[in-house]
Amino acid sequence: EISPYIDWTFFFHAWKMNGKYPAIFDDPVKGIEARKLFEDATTFLNEIIAKEMLIANGAVGLYPCNALGDDIEIYSDETRSTILTTFHFLRNQQKKEGNIPNLCLADFVAPKESGLIDYMGCFAVTAGAGLEKWVSYYQGKLDDYGIIMMKILADRLAEAFAEQMHKKIRKELWGYAFDEQLELKSLLKEEYTGIRPAPGYPACPEHSEKKLIFDLLDVEKQTGIFLTENIAMYPAASVSGFYFAHPDSRYFA
Repeated sequence: EISPYIDWTFFFHAWKMNGKYPAIFDDPVKGIEARKLFEDATTFLNEIIAKEMLIANGAVGLYPCNALGDDIEIYSDETRSTILTTFHFLRNQQKKEGNIPNLCLADFVAPKESGLIDYMGCFAVTAGAGLEKWVSYYQGKLDDYGIIMMKILADRLAEAFAEQMHKKIRKELWGYAFDEQLELKSLLKEEYTGIRPAPGYPACPEHSEKKLIFDLLDVEKQTGIFLTENIAMYPAASVSGFYFAHPDSRYFA
């Protein structure tokens, strides 16, 4: 179910082969090697699926919320009487020209003083369960190529799982875009309504907010993903972040 959502362009980038999939196959310099690499990856991927070598686990949650300045309060229910947690976002500090605003993710949620109940989501997914076993297997065979291929495919599958899950959120679980009809090419170009920013990226650069996501969703118990003392996710082939549905929501540096 997950593998059709793989963005193969970033698979090649991981191998330091810049170019877009599938146009890279026609590149006069990289084309032949890119095809060989893709054939090997397809063989590995088919084996991963057939033998269930990697397991995908995920947790998602949708919550009533309101913005309070640059923060977002998450409530236990629509009465908004109990605050489950508060996410702290950062407003962009870059000097802008004219009427261009300095955005903050909290801008995409209804302010508390508006009296409107809004919603946002959180997620954590991994495709890295079982990876250690196979890395050890290829190490035993002194097969560095196999180790690297498995790690990169696990990373790509984790990102693909995040893409698939976001689609499920939009069309079914939240359902704000239930009639969405987008091909994979459009999905990968992020032509859908809403965003899923991740802590550590420009729109929300503070990694420590992951702790709040993990507590809210009980991520370690639900998925097996845990945070290291430096707030990195383990297994490494994991993705976590937020769901925003506002039609004007977008990523910003």
